[in-house]
Amino acid sequence: MNTNVATMKGKTADVEKDASMRKQKEMMAAHYDRLTAVPQTGEKVCSTFVPGNLNELIGCFDLLNNLPEVNAIQNGLRRTSGQYVLEAEKIGHSEDVCTYVKSDIGMIAKGNIAPNGKPFPNPDVLLLSYTGCFTFMKWFELLREQYQCETIMLHTPYMGDGKITPNMIQYMVKQLREEVIPKLERVSGVKFDIDRLRERLARSAQAEENLVHVLQSARRRPSPIDAYFGGIYYIGPIFGAFRGTEDAIQYYRFLREEIDARVAAGTGPITPEGDMGPEKYRLVVEGPPNYTNFRQFWKMFYDEGAVVVASSYTKVGGVYDLGFRHDPQRPLETLAEYCLGVYTNRSLPMRIEMLSNYIEEYGADGLLINSIKSCNSFSAGQLLMMREIEKRTGKPAAFIESDLVDPRYFSAANIKNRLESYFQMVEQRRAGARSAA
Repeated sequence: MNTNVATMKGKTADVEKDASMRKQKEMMAAHYDRLTAVPQTGEKVCSTFVPGNLNELIGCFDLLNNLPEVNAIQNGLRRTSGQYVLEAEKIGHSEDVCTYVKSDIGMIAKGNIAPNGKPFPNPDVLLLSYTGCFTFMKWFELLREQYQCETIMLHTPYMGDGKITPNMIQYMVKQLREEVIPKLERVSGVKFDIDRLRERLARSAQAEENLVHVLQSARRRPSPIDAYFGGIYYIGPIFGAFRGTEDAIQYYRFLREEIDARVAAGTGPITPEGDMGPEKYRLVVEGPPNYTNFRQFWKMFYDEGAVVVASSYTKVGGVYDLGFRHDPQRPLETLAEYCLGVYTNRSLPMRIEMLSNYIEEYGADGLLINSIKSCNSFSAGQLLMMREIEKRTGKPAAFIESDLVDPRYFSAANIKNRLESYFQMVEQRRAGARSAA
């Protein structure tokens, strides 16, 4: 299913992608085209965030989903985020502010241009389903000042005790019924239809089932996927604008077939330079990737034969592999449970348990933490997590640092040195285990 790319002496003519990666890219491009055509089509836009997003509900009101942090990621991959971050700092935002925020604010100041080169439309409504990241609240305050449009907040209780209680669900369902749905009706002019929501939730559950199948294929040796770098492509449709749609069902069915074919062939993941080759190291990674140097960052791993078999970042929009599926029989309750369970709303003990289990379940050699300078939601407590996971699993852990979309905080030499030292430590542990045996 893969297309070989022509190579020139000493360099690759093009980046090799799976067919599913190309399909995902086409889906995203079509969505941006639809967003930027709003002045002509008259469709209305809801800006919201990835963790805990209510895409099924948004779709019931014929609203287009626009995700500010996904736009920041796109700017990072296209290497335009650096200039936007600097623009936001000129306006007065601190160097310590989340660079997703600064990329978005700087992009707005410079014309608010989408990846297709056309201006983004102004949102008709801002919907924040708060799930553990306080920065999102301040970000939406800035956007509310900018756009002067309807703003809706769905407050999600933090899972400090590690469990979802009936009171939490009732509290959120009450907000959905009394605040969120009436305001979406008013903005969109569309009457809420709970049966329409049930249909969308059923489609979500079907897509989620296939995504979990793909992610859990990494239990195999060799892993047919990279669950961090490749995983960014896999989660795109379901974490963003497509969950609850027929497009999502088709994409994840297509992706599952592609990965199953790779399993049958006994091959590892595809990298930008083709097949990864022999699998030497299996890692679990905590924290988001760097996007401004995404391909260079990934190359540091696959050049060493290192594949990521599980990651926390691919769970920020839903921890489906722990059993959650959207339930059309309990439409509002399942939306509440989804928001409550996303990774950013989980306490440190829950995160430690999850990552420790991944190391054991996926046969990983250890844990790698990529600590993001400007993301307190992920970075707070990571050193504590690293030491505790090392103690629980007996596997080595390592710590590297970069940033989301600010190129000033990506030091290739420093990261490469730390990775090489970590792989040497893994080899030493292996040698010690062989001697003991």
